Formats: sequence, structure tokens, C-alpha cells
Amino acid sequence: MGCRFKIYRLLLGVGIVLANVACTSSPTQSSSQQALPNKYATGFHIIDEDTCLLLEVMEPHEQYRIAKPLNRIATSSTTQIGFLGALNALDKVVAVCNPELIYTTLPSKPIDLGDSMKPSSERALQAQLDALLVVSYGQNNPEAERLARLGVKTIYINEWREESPLARAEWVRFVGALVGKLELADSLFNCIEQRYLAEAERQTKNRGTVSVMLGNNFKGTWYMPSGNTYMGYLLHDAGANYRYAEDMRGESVPMTIEQVLNQFSEADVWIGASANSMAELADLDEKHQWFKAYKNGRVYNWRKQYRIDGANNFWERGVVHPEEILSDIVNVLDGAPDSTLHYANRLY
Repeated sequence: MGCRFKIYRLLLGVGIVLANVACTSSPTQSSSQQALPNKYATGFHIIDEDTCLLLEVMEPHEQYRIAKPLNRIATSSTTQIGFLGALNALDKVVAVCNPELIYTTLPSKPIDLGDSMKPSSERALQAQLDALLVVSYGQNNPEAERLARLGVKTIYINEWREESPLARAEWVRFVGALVGKLELADSLFNCIEQRYLAEAERQTKNRGTVSVMLGNNFKGTWYMPSGNTYMGYLLHDAGANYRYAEDMRGESVPMTIEQVLNQFSEADVWIGASANSMAELADLDEKHQWFKAYKNGRVYNWRKQYRIDGANNFWERGVVHPEEILSDIVNVLDGAPDSTLHYANRLY
């Protein structure tokens, strides 16, 4: 089992001691060159330099010195809206990419920068931004570099690179440092962590009793997450019986639908289906009807908080609150009523 995975499991066991502590945290005292370390996230560092905060992103390697809070921000992904919303900082959002994908209602109508893969430089300059929050899917983002050359300050938010749910959620600290709300972010993350660890600890007695399959057939390939992925961690911590839980390759396992049928035809529950109804799922591929989970009506997607234009709060608030996603998986495994679910939605 990978080293990082072992460390996370150790923290899961130790951290439960903290679950009985009230959800509060003391302000971090700053001194010259004081590191403000993360518990889980590996993609960023925060250093208090007395007169400013030095923020470092690891991939691509970038450093930002923040001497005062950013007040005019543009976002390029819905997870950034989730972080800012959790910090009560949505009033700082003056421009966005792909507004149709944002689930949360913003305080005022932002400037539409167009597609996140190629935001409008003209509109970004007109918005007089303190920063545009961007994402890198390789080493660098060519569009971010283009905008930077034109005078638009860009800051990388790469929470998606983190493997564990708590590591992704901890990026709220990075965003909190940008908007002058690091103390609030620390307090918020401490609460999220305690609730997550407490939920995971409660599942130890029921571990492995319900088998699970995930995902969809996408253009002929079914990607089943390994144990060392975001969803792999969630399934483990929910106590699910999942075939690839101990596969630590750190990426999804590509499979044909025939392979999925061979390995998962008797799985009790199917989570993350791409359809909105059982009939639609059958129309996508008649083989879907051969799974035990389909026959027993235990199929779920992640679209309880979803709009027809594609906006989905699972990718917005859910990334900041993995304890809610974990609770959903636990309740799905337990066969709890649909009313107990935040993001998971049962197909009928």
C-alpha cells in the first residue's frame, strides 16, 4: 500500500480523538517566516512572512505574495465558487468562466469570460481583476500564461490533483489566504475534518458488508477508480466492499463493459451512473440491465443538486464538504431513505 495512503489511514485513526472537540480553532500566531503547515494537502504551502503571506503551488511551481486580501476575483471552475462560498466571499467574484455551470446563486451578476479553456482576455482586462483563479491540467495552463503576459494576474488552484477528499477540501485554506480569511478557513476545515473522521470511524463495524460498483461506460471504456483516488478513499472510508480498494496505482482502471460484468455483475449497489432514470440507463446499453444492482433498483447518480444546463453542486459545495459525500455513500450502502441524501440521487 502506498506511503501516502498509509499516512492518511493513520491520520484517520488518530484524528478521531479530535472528533469530540468543539468545532473551533485558535488563530495561528504569525512570526517571521513561519510555516502554516497542511494536514493532508500536498499541492500548496503557506508561509507567514509577517508583512504578507507567501503562497506556493507545487505543480506548476508558482509563488504568490499576498500583502492584502484580493477583492476582485474571477473564477474558472465551479470548485473555486465552492471554496469562496464556504468562506462567505462570493461578493468578491466579479467575473466567471462558464457561468451556466455554476450552481450557487451569486450576489451580483458577474462578467462572463466565456469558456474556461480560453477565457476572453478583453473582458478579463475590463474587469480590473486582482486575480483570475485558474487550473492546470498539465504542467502549465497556456491560456493562463497568455493572460499573464497581457497583464492579468493568474493564480493556480489545483485541488483536483489531491488524491484524498480531505486533501482536496484543505485547499479552502489556500483560498482563505487569498481573500484574507485564513483563520476562518482553518476553523472551517477543522470542523470538516472532525465530521469526516467521525463518520468514517462509525463504519468500521460494518466494513465490507455491501459490495459496490461505480461509474459508466464512456465511449467504449468503463473507468473504475482505484483505491488511491478520490472516490477510492471515499468508498474505503464508507466501509464499502470494493474490488479495487487495495489497488494503489493512483488512477482509474480502464475496462470494457464485458470485464465490468464479469467482475461486478453481483455488486449490491451501483453509484455514479450517468443516467437520470432506469429507463434511460437501459437505453444507453441493454447490458446495464444484467447487473444485480439494476435488477434490485439500487442505482444512484450524483445529480440530486443538478440543473439541466449542467450545473451540479456535487462538484461545487461537495468538494469543500467531503463529509457530506461520505455520509451519502454510507446512507446509500445502508439503504437509507432518499431524503437523507445530499448529492446522491436514486434512479427510478
